[in-house]
Amino acid sequence: MDALFTLAFLIQIARISIPYALPALGATFSERGGVVNIALEGILLVSAFATTAATFVTGSPMFGILCGVCAGILTALLHGVICVTLKADQIVSGIAVNLFAVGITKFSCQLLFNSSSNSARIAGTEQWSFLAAVPVLKNPFLIITGLLVVASHILLFRTKFGLRLRAVGEHPEAADSLGVNVARLRYAGLMMCGGLTGLAGAWLAVDQHSFTDGMSAGRGFIALAAMIIGKWTPLGALCAALLFGFAESLTIQLESASRYLQLVQMTPYVLTMVVLAGFIGRSTAPASVGIPYEKEAI
Repeated sequence: MDALFTLAFLIQIARISIPYALPALGATFSERGGVVNIALEGILLVSAFATTAATFVTGSPMFGILCGVCAGILTALLHGVICVTLKADQIVSGIAVNLFAVGITKFSCQLLFNSSSNSARIAGTEQWSFLAAVPVLKNPFLIITGLLVVASHILLFRTKFGLRLRAVGEHPEAADSLGVNVARLRYAGLMMCGGLTGLAGAWLAVDQHSFTDGMSAGRGFIALAAMIIGKWTPLGALCAALLFGFAESLTIQLESASRYLQLVQMTPYVLTMVVLAGFIGRSTAPASVGIPYEKEAI
């Protein structure tokens, strides 16, 4: 057991937690503003493909990451148009966006790489020579994720914007009566969600050096669980994401030694259900999350 908890294992937990932590962080902003965003899975896929395609065409991982973030924001805005502007059911919209993402990434991958299942290999961040000299920066996403968690906590609980966003998610009628633009703030929360989730999708692409069909592998849904377990707070979401990262890292360690490979691979998903069953009843969601806001006519 002592040999298991090595520095390398702890770093692996942190690395694997990135695509859980960033979407969970993004979903915190979205749901604090009153919009349920189960489209995280689709945003991860679209941003991963956009990162791969842009990096492949230009040879620049930095430009690819930027494109991945932009693709995430645009996909979240699509969800916003359906839910905030057209006031459709947010769960149905999220499912539709996820299905759209699966189809559009397969179609685009076939067009660009002549394969609907995987892309050509792309460059990763390890080729950035200025990072190689500083060991802690070899994976810049670790540092970026940590800084974003701290910044998100300050933004959500220590700024006027955060107060207004939380007010919109709790009581949009009261916020509107004080001159707060409910739709604008909900769009802002969704854009932040799309950007953070897009960054996670970009990480998947540069970490695996390619795009693979279905590479999100349920991470968007687990990120939603992490947000709920974290009680709609950035720091709580990070702790829950690390828990799921630990479960996945442990799964990887045990796969080579286990005779029951399929059972071992179920560990992260079983843990999600068990932890949710223990925490879902104790977590209180924003009062108006999932409810479209209709401004009353005067």
